[in-house]
Amino acid sequence: MADAASRLKGLVEQLLGTPLPVRIRAWDGSQAGPPGAPTLVVHNRRALRHLLWKPGELGLARAWVAGDLSVDGDLYTALDLLSGLIWERDDDARTLAQALRDPEFRSAVRGLLVLAGPPLPPAPPREEARRPRRGLHTKHSDRRAVSHHYDVGNDFYELVLGPSMVYSCAYWPAPPPRGTLEQAQHDKLELVSRKLALEPGRRLLDVGCGWGSMAVHAARDHGVSVVGITLSQEQAAYARKRVADEGLTDRVEIRVQDYRDVTDGPYDAISSIGMAEHVGSERYLEYATVLHRLLEPGGRLLNHQIARRPQRDEASYRVDAFIDAYVFPDGELAPLGTTVSLLERSGFEVRDVESLREHYGLTLRRWVANLEAGWDRAVSLAGPGRARVWLLYMAASALAFEHNRIGVNQVLAVKTPESGTSGLPLRARTWN
Repeated sequence: MADAASRLKGLVEQLLGTPLPVRIRAWDGSQAGPPGAPTLVVHNRRALRHLLWKPGELGLARAWVAGDLSVDGDLYTALDLLSGLIWERDDDARTLAQALRDPEFRSAVRGLLVLAGPPLPPAPPREEARRPRRGLHTKHSDRRAVSHHYDVGNDFYELVLGPSMVYSCAYWPAPPPRGTLEQAQHDKLELVSRKLALEPGRRLLDVGCGWGSMAVHAARDHGVSVVGITLSQEQAAYARKRVADEGLTDRVEIRVQDYRDVTDGPYDAISSIGMAEHVGSERYLEYATVLHRLLEPGGRLLNHQIARRPQRDEASYRVDAFIDAYVFPDGELAPLGTTVSLLERSGFEVRDVESLREHYGLTLRRWVANLEAGWDRAVSLAGPGRARVWLLYMAASALAFEHNRIGVNQVLAVKTPESGTSGLPLRARTWN
């Protein structure tokens, strides 16, 4: 009888109808596959049961997070090689039903069932968010989703993000190794500040303020008064300490508050950096309308947001199964054109759009490097499962940005008054 790796390789190739581009090392120590390729390490039979009970991305993620599956070799290369082999939607029953009509496919599934052992479905890892898909983007559900992602521990985020504590795409005028992550994040905050024309005497609302980086930068370097809001108690506590340590308590207020509950406008400027992805398609017009209402006439909004590629059939869009279950519960990505249209419908005049897609790939690779360098401490802070979630999510996301599967854009919009005077310079991009 063939060893476990050879049997597994043969069955998977029969299932997929194509050669495996990676090596396999099975639980019995056997190996099979192309020499020199990254190795997919199947630590036990439970990994197969995860994949059989949830074919596609979610089953693969569960096996990875549980520690039943790992990669020996370059993770980016392995993910690149595997990306085209898994179904994009693991909940597509029609695709599975069509595949099961193929005798070769059915034979491979039977072989994998035998190799996997007892047919009972393994429990999902405890890191998986479990909640009904009803009542999305209520104030309660948004608080719960934000807590799942951000209340992992400030020490863990310090390890990954570095001293800047900025959890969004950096701006790299000089790519690594010449530029540092800290300088690139400072340059991003400065770019936002210039686009918003921040100066002493103005008032800024920072929506989704995170750990207070933008609020501190705006108050300290541009002399503005800032209100920062977040739904994360841990972020708010950290941000308030930063504000106090910088001696900025007279200019910066950090609140645990939903954007829908802000009533103390008007503001001269609003920054929303990496927050709008949490809003949801059904609530986005409301989000944009609330921000428009909170601005003075002539006030500016800088909306920094991840975007997905548009689909021919937008009704077929599904939230990424791994991201939804383990990273950003209830998060949704929209095409750039949709975002711009909704901002315009709310009353904004969109004046500039800048893509930073390549910048996010560089940023994520630096975060991955930080996590790998501090792996033992990361595991002690957040647990092995959570550390594996972040490693997989950030490495896969870096590739997604680099291959133009997703992008990130800064959209500058103005609440242009009836006079038509926008207050922007005649020549675009003077902030560069």
